[in-house]
Amino acid sequence: MAGMRYSLDRVGYDLLAHALHRCGREEFSGQLRVAGVPGGTFHLRAGLVVGAESPGAPGPETLLLRSGRVSGEQWAEVVRESGGARWPATGLIARGHAGAAQLRVVCVMALHDAAFAIVAGRVHGCERVAGAEPFATVAVGETCVRLLQDATRRLAALATLPHPLRPDRERPTPVPGVDPGPLSPLQRALLDQADGRSTARDLAFRTGRGVYTVTVEMARMLADGLLECPEAPVPIPVRPPPDGQGVRQRKPAPAASRAAAPPVSAVPPAAPDELPRRRPGASGIAEALAPERTGASWKGFFRLRNGAPK
Repeated sequence: MAGMRYSLDRVGYDLLAHALHRCGREEFSGQLRVAGVPGGTFHLRAGLVVGAESPGAPGPETLLLRSGRVSGEQWAEVVRESGGARWPATGLIARGHAGAAQLRVVCVMALHDAAFAIVAGRVHGCERVAGAEPFATVAVGETCVRLLQDATRRLAALATLPHPLRPDRERPTPVPGVDPGPLSPLQRALLDQADGRSTARDLAFRTGRGVYTVTVEMARMLADGLLECPEAPVPIPVRPPPDGQGVRQRKPAPAASRAAAPPVSAVPPAAPDELPRRRPGASGIAEALAPERTGASWKGFFRLRNGAPK
């Protein structure tokens, strides 16, 4: 409980609440960028929040792809046909890969999940950017007050569990030698992928579920004795090379086999008293470029032409 109370940054929460209330009061349209850990962005239209995204929660495209609702090939084909759109809702509906109601539900889930991740983290500052349109929006926007109340209610519900944990802190691992018994599909996926190095946020991205849903389920599995939080991070296993020799330390060559470097004289070379004098013709370039001399001349040429005796 104390850990969960500490996870709610009161100063940052008040800063975020003030910025959102101001956006709603002024009917602001654009982005409210939240700097922090994990931080995120709220998209508003006429003072209502119509979308949100955060590095701490899976977006609507991740919820569709990782959960298996839409395959990667289907998504790539629709994106290519739509000209590279980030949220090709029209193409998904036209091809029958997803229904309009299903896409609306996914967008609402991503909106509330991103708000929960932002509120559960640390808020350092807020900045408004006008004129930016979100790529995935909900049909009916949420008021800023209601969205903050929902995120706070989720944090309070998480804190009432016997073993609450934070989305980006604890890294549970399965308890060895315990018979889990009948499990739900989500519990089985979390039990298979919990490795002592992954947080609830990491597993939410892998399974394609909301970070709040995964955090609550992992907290319940901690209470049931299926998961435990190790004191120290689990070390990453290092596999030996294929030759089976393992990693060998390179030993330096013995000193006797290394060639000794020539001694460096501490006395600098003496400077010459005067510069050398240049002698004309020493390079031989004049003889190399001179034209070839022959015995013929203009006088001899005319003698040969006129037939005069030499």
